[in-house]
Amino acid sequence: MRNISSVLGRLAKSISVCVVLLFAVTNVSQAQDAKEGEAIFKSKCTSCHAINRKLVGPALKDITKTKDEEWLVKWIKNSQAMIASGDADAIAIFEEYNKSVMTSFTDLSDDQIKGVLAYIDAESVKADAPKEGGAEGSGGTKDTGASTWSILGMFGIIALAVVVIVLLNRVTKTLEKVIAKSQIAEDANLHTGADSRYLVFAKNFVKNKKLVFFAVLMIVAVLSVAGWKTMWEIGVHEGYKPVQPIKFSHQLHAGVNKIECQYCHGGAYQSKNASIPSANVCMNCHNTVTASEHYEGEISPEIAKIYKALDYNPDTRTYGSNPTPIQWIRIHNLPDFAYFNHSQHVVVAGVECQTCHGPIQDMEEVYQYSPLTMKWCVDCHRTTEVNTDNKYYDQLIEAHEKLKKGEKMTAAMIGGLECGKCHY
Repeated sequence: MRNISSVLGRLAKSISVCVVLLFAVTNVSQAQDAKEGEAIFKSKCTSCHAINRKLVGPALKDITKTKDEEWLVKWIKNSQAMIASGDADAIAIFEEYNKSVMTSFTDLSDDQIKGVLAYIDAESVKADAPKEGGAEGSGGTKDTGASTWSILGMFGIIALAVVVIVLLNRVTKTLEKVIAKSQIAEDANLHTGADSRYLVFAKNFVKNKKLVFFAVLMIVAVLSVAGWKTMWEIGVHEGYKPVQPIKFSHQLHAGVNKIECQYCHGGAYQSKNASIPSANVCMNCHNTVTASEHYEGEISPEIAKIYKALDYNPDTRTYGSNPTPIQWIRIHNLPDFAYFNHSQHVVVAGVECQTCHGPIQDMEEVYQYSPLTMKWCVDCHRTTEVNTDNKYYDQLIEAHEKLKKGEKMTAAMIGGLECGKCHY
């Protein structure tokens, strides 16, 4: 009987261990699938879909409860193929959303799509959790308990700190009395000796005229250098980085998404000023791109500021009648007596934006990269070769040839009709 009992006991333990391992492996597998699905969802889906709200496409909460998983996998891979095959559900969705074509994700495997669906299921459960618990559920009780223990712990720490401070104060006073009694005479003698030594050194220093002259000369030199450096830095705002009303990331737009500079700053190629784009230029993308991976499909707070400035309702996709301008803060600002023409440098000279503005494609927040001093500009002009392969220099050479022949040359022939010659 003992052998049978021991065998059954071992068998029960083995079964228990297998069940636990199977449960753990299943949970880990599901967690890994959901984690991979989260990464795919945030990189490929959030521009059109959210869990709890309708964007370009429908809200995805509990989508696996309304549609079969196999059907969803086929739909996500190639929705147009399902519509063309005559699938009734696919045609109904296509017509419901004004025949908007959903992007096909043929690059995703079935397992990856199932991971995305697992992530959507997990987020759907999270969305339902507050409604089930309610304001008076167990969550509120736990928060109250944690808060109470935190307050009690804080008072306990304060009381302990007061006791320690009182004890240290008494010990310190006792030690001070002992030290004071044992070193009064010695301290008095040392103090008198030190005073006499300092007095002798001061008298000898004053009598040595060469040493005094050298010391004064060094003080004057140090103050002169410090003053010169301070005056040289006046008006130089290198590193200036103000807080803008909207946290626009050049690193994301120009770096990650590789948007060309002239898309937003077209004035740099056409006029003196680079110009700041209007909010309507932003809406060319952000009327559909409303969120990033950090907000899980919800509208980004910074994009919401653009909508507010334009009085735009993203739900109805309509504009109101009360738009307000965005108060951008200028970063690069030359003195009024300095003239700089963007188009002349960018178009004629072929200067890259990064030459003056630094690695703008890597800046999360834009700051003044270059000092923009006259010396900095002059040093650049001394080393930059002139590109003569343009119409302006062709006109200039033609004018010089006419001068050699004794013909007249007008101001218009050397760029005198350019707007920038007279108008800032």
